[in-house]
Parts: sequence; structure tokens; C-alpha cells
Amino acid sequence: MRSAPTLDATGDVVTRDGVALFHRDWGGRDAAPVVFLASWSLASDSWACQMMACRDAGLRPVAYDRRGHGRSADPGRGYDFDTLADDLADVLEALDVRGATLVTFSAGAGEAVRYLTRHGPRGRVSRLALVAPTTPLMARTGDNPDGIDTAVFDAFVRGEMLRDWPRWLEDNARAFAGPEVSEPMLAWVKGMALRPSLPALAEFHRALTRTDFRAELPRLGLPVLVVQGDRDGTCPLDLTGRRTAALVPGARLLVYEGAPHGLFVSHAERLGADLLAFAAAG
Repeated sequence: MRSAPTLDATGDVVTRDGVALFHRDWGGRDAAPVVFLASWSLASDSWACQMMACRDAGLRPVAYDRRGHGRSADPGRGYDFDTLADDLADVLEALDVRGATLVTFSAGAGEAVRYLTRHGPRGRVSRLALVAPTTPLMARTGDNPDGIDTAVFDAFVRGEMLRDWPRWLEDNARAFAGPEVSEPMLAWVKGMALRPSLPALAEFHRALTRTDFRAELPRLGLPVLVVQGDRDGTCPLDLTGRRTAALVPGARLLVYEGAPHGLFVSHAERLGADLLAFAAAG
């Protein structure tokens, strides 16, 4: 275990427990940073359009592939939110990011929330945008009766993902991205989702569907924007985004009418503009 994160010879961030994380850092160190976290199964590539908008606006867009995803190392461990939050802390420290607008998509919300409650902003994060979040709690429990039965999640992992993940992606990508997204763009998204290891997919999926953030969200203590489509079939708005915004004091909820889960492709330009406006508000 290292005492501090480092950058290796290839430019990857090496975490305190020795995992190399691929990252992108497109702006000058003096520019205001915007840090992007991708969803479960996806990589930093997914934020390309919004990162370009930030760069063109004179900001410093930063994104990385979480462990087991994209071009980062796959250590076969550490897909719980505590470890993933520690990875985020290491990336911010290694790249000396300060005062960032932190932007997440889907399961990335849990990493950001856990980072803020586990490490605190420490001057490195000033604002948080949660796009189509999985928070506060996806699973059905005694005090979360509107959640989804965990048997549904287990059946997906055992019966769909582990048996034929490419087929599941083929069958479900259109609903994720919406009707207006081109077939080549869908192929790009599916290609990203095929990169992670199956252990990373299975273990992170278990964490994101069962981890309860209801007690953590009221403690964030910084401006929060929640953006979600009202036709999100992956993370239903009333279960996730609406409840997340209600739990964070002062949070703003921005709902895209008729939009699916994959806003980074279905509403790429609109999302980029809204994120830029939120970052500028700080």
C-alpha cells in the first residue's frame, strides 16, 4: 500500500493500493476543472461530447476509467463504494484537482456521494451534478417498499449478463439511448460496455443496486443538480432522481421530458449546455 497516489510512466494514476487508472485531462491546470464519472459498464469515452463542450468553454475536463473498466487495470477486487470512492480521492489528489464541478452518470452517483461523505470535499469538489442517478436506493427493503426486488437484479446477473452479455446489450441498447440515436452511436456505446471484466460488472452491479445512500445525501453540504429523463426505464425517476433531489437540501431537479436513461447520447448537446451552466454558477 502506497502512502500517496502517483502517476506512472504512461501517465496513469496509480492508486494507493496499486491499481493503474487510465484518465483524460484535456485542459490547462489553471482552468476550472470539471470531473466526469461514467456509469457501471461504461468508460470515460462516454463523456466525450460533454468534455469537448467544457474544453471549448475554457474549462479543464477530467475523466477516468474506474478499476475493471475501459483501459484501467482489473485487479479483481475493490468494486465496493468505499474502494471506488478512495479511487476518486486518489485521482483528484494525483492530478491536483481543486474546486471541481463533479459530474456523474447513473452508478457514478454512488461513488461521488460516498467520496463526499467518506473524504469530504477538502477543497477539491465544489459542486455536484448527478445525471440519471442510481441513488438513493434501488433495492426493495422493508422501509423502501417501492424499490426493485433484489431477485430481479440477481436474475439479470446470473441469467442474462453472465450467460450472454453481448446479446443483452444488443437487445436493450435502443431503449437505453432512445429512438433518435444512430446505429453507429449505439455500436460505440455497446463496444464500451463490452470492455469491463465480468467480475467487475457483477460485483459493482451488486453494490450499486443494494447500497443505501439515504443517510448520506442530506450531509453533502454543497450545491447539487440532478438531471434525469421522465422515461428512464433503467433508473425510474420517481425511485431515484426525484428522491435524491428531495434528500439533498437545496438540490435542483431538472427533468427532461420524454428522455431515456442514456442522456449523454440521447440529449448530448442539451446536457452539455446544462452542465456548463451549472459549473459556471459556482
